Amino acid sequence: MKYNFLGDTGVVVSEICFGTMTFGGTGYWEAIGQLQQQAVNELMEVVVDSGINFIDTANVYSFGQSEKLLGQSLKDLGINRNELVIATKVRGVMGEGKNNVGLSRLHIFRSIDESLQRLQMDHVDILYVHGVDYRTPIEETMRALNDIVLAGKARYIAVCNWPAWMVMKAQGICQLHGWNKFVGMQYFYSLAGRDIEREILPLAADQNLAMMPWSPLAGGFLSGKYTRDGEKAGARRDTFDFPPINKDKTFDIIDVISEIGKQHNASTAAIALAWVRQQNGITSTIIGAKSAEQLHDNIKSTEIVLSVDDLKKIDEVSALVKEYPQWMVERQAANRELK
Repeated sequence: MKYNFLGDTGVVVSEICFGTMTFGGTGYWEAIGQLQQQAVNELMEVVVDSGINFIDTANVYSFGQSEKLLGQSLKDLGINRNELVIATKVRGVMGEGKNNVGLSRLHIFRSIDESLQRLQMDHVDILYVHGVDYRTPIEETMRALNDIVLAGKARYIAVCNWPAWMVMKAQGICQLHGWNKFVGMQYFYSLAGRDIEREILPLAADQNLAMMPWSPLAGGFLSGKYTRDGEKAGARRDTFDFPPINKDKTFDIIDVISEIGKQHNASTAAIALAWVRQQNGITSTIIGAKSAEQLHDNIKSTEIVLSVDDLKKIDEVSALVKEYPQWMVERQAANRELK
């Protein structure tokens, strides 16, 4: 296992981050995973033994069950919590009350206290905002997050799923007030969804923000289980078809990476994960698993080094169509190059 610095924090995290969305299984989360304590403990043992030190959860995963199962597994296995970097999230709906959702100061403080209770911890290392809340001013949210850090309930703050302009606005507000800024970003990134290459990845590079891709297998679609004939694969996308992707294009991508996988004696999924890992600016790729076998295969992807030729073939079939203003920026940049 290799390790990378988390932005400019000085914190070191494994190049693979273990995501716990498969823990629990309440409501629509059942389609993603229904792992209970014994199975959770078995996976966590594999995680720690492999050298993964970065664990990702969220309060909304199975409405708190994921956090609860994770926290208990550390106790059951006698894992030193201080050897791990643990992240959770705030924003999602956590109850029927009108204030049990969003990024208000009220909900943020209530949520972190409840998360810590479920995790059986006195702090998390990273607290992500899990999405946009247009009803709460960004300044209100950032001040509350800063106060969470000052209170010792989270060491750092980070962001998921915000547009680039909003992240930069938040960073500017924090710079102005001397508050803690976001140190990292968690966004959907895979061969089936390279959208963040347009605005988000350039922002992360410019601001030295860590990047943690979620769903690098596009909700399991890049696992190789799905075929063009539309038959069900006995996997999560059969009932929970998310995140949205261009499936026709993705089948073309799968054809290419399947052939590359044969050359590396690796699964289609492992090649897809290796591609994400080798992209510029990626700090730690978030993987999930329902079984130890699946987890071992995902971890094995860290041993794969795709060649220049491999990367060229993959890029040709998966590249984004250039949108405005990207094509205009590239066109105009030409006259600023020295001959």
